[in-house]
Amino acid sequence: MNLELKRPIVFFDLETTGIDVAKDRIVEIAMLKINTDQSREEFYSKINPQRPIPLEASLIHKIYDEDVKDAPTFAQLAPEILSFLNQADLGGYNSNRFDIPMLMEELARVGLDLDVESRNSVDVQAIFFAMEKRTLEAAYKFYCDKELIDAHSASADINATYEVLLAQLDRYKELENTVESLANQFNNMADFVDNQRRFKKVGDTIVLNFGKHKDKSFQKINQEDPGYFRWMYNADFGEHTKIKLKQICEELGIKL
Repeated sequence: MNLELKRPIVFFDLETTGIDVAKDRIVEIAMLKINTDQSREEFYSKINPQRPIPLEASLIHKIYDEDVKDAPTFAQLAPEILSFLNQADLGGYNSNRFDIPMLMEELARVGLDLDVESRNSVDVQAIFFAMEKRTLEAAYKFYCDKELIDAHSASADINATYEVLLAQLDRYKELENTVESLANQFNNMADFVDNQRRFKKVGDTIVLNFGKHKDKSFQKINQEDPGYFRWMYNADFGEHTKIKLKQICEELGIKL
């Protein structure tokens, strides 16, 4: 069964220096765009993270410092990446919790923004975990009856991810084959304001999603603990979180 598309969807996968969205950097990106006529376009590049790649990360994705020393930096690639994404919906494997936040953070560092509110996001892992509870390699074997060769290579992972989604649509007849339906059923990204999920929406109110003031509104926190948001802004949070913090405080008249 094909995926019904009202606009293109880009499946993408990142390999990185680690799993800390605020501190780590992208070393490889692969993107697969499925157009409304089912034609495909691909984008791939290694990226120089401008810092050493930890050995424990290299042992997983097989990308070492030598492999990226002549690669473009993220700042150099960012306009091309955004152009490829254009107004497309997004897809990936564990993308809602990792790849999308990581990409948003890298873009924020170079003064650019990935608008996720206007896009649907289909996380194939969320569908898989809801239905079967497995890993990508197991998902590929389970749904496609194939061994995932070269796992943790961005290109291999992202093509396997798209194949798994198509197989899921064939297997689970109760799933609608539209991006909107899959995004709405298996995605809670819309509840969160920033890529690290420090702030979330509850109705029309934005509340804190961690720490001692969890579930409190900005106004209530400012009344009880006037210096809290200034502390957050100067603490070790990600760039995208700080941008959203500043925007929210400005809208509410809270001084940082």
